[in-house]
Amino acid sequence: MSWNHDGTDQANAVGVEYLDVLYSYALVLTRNQAEAADLVQETYVRAMQAMERLAADSNIKGWLLTILRNVWLNQVRRRRHGPQMIQTEFGDDVASSLIEPSKGPHDLYVSKIEVEQVRAAIQELPLQFREVILLREYEDLSYQEIAIVLGCPIGTVMSRLGRARAKLRSLLPATDSRR
Repeated sequence: MSWNHDGTDQANAVGVEYLDVLYSYALVLTRNQAEAADLVQETYVRAMQAMERLAADSNIKGWLLTILRNVWLNQVRRRRHGPQMIQTEFGDDVASSLIEPSKGPHDLYVSKIEVEQVRAAIQELPLQFREVILLREYEDLSYQEIAIVLGCPIGTVMSRLGRARAKLRSLLPATDSRR
């Protein structure tokens, strides 16, 4: 394990900063809160073991997301019956971050309904589309970073993202602002 110049444990600094990001991604992959929590824990165990090999200028967020995805893929491969598909909801912190606090009660209600509709529509997408939407729209990763995490070419990322957005548009009800 490496130490920063101020004597703090580098692994602890990484753990706190990206926990929510990893958990959100794990939920997209597993669709199960307990499995997502286990997946994040296993990701940090693997990251701690490899921390000293990480270059100082590395993209830690992308590195952790890649580890998480690889751990998940390995778990799926080991299961004979495939991953358990259980419908879950994201934590309230995701919904809260999408709602402006200056809105009135009606606007807050409408925003909450819209967030729930988007969340439900995302859950209906195939995994490859859920992944790319989460990484781009919620985690704000670049196409290059997403390509690294998913282990595919940038063109594939762009194609999946375009198809995922089109599918979301077809799944979401039209509102007055879209007409």
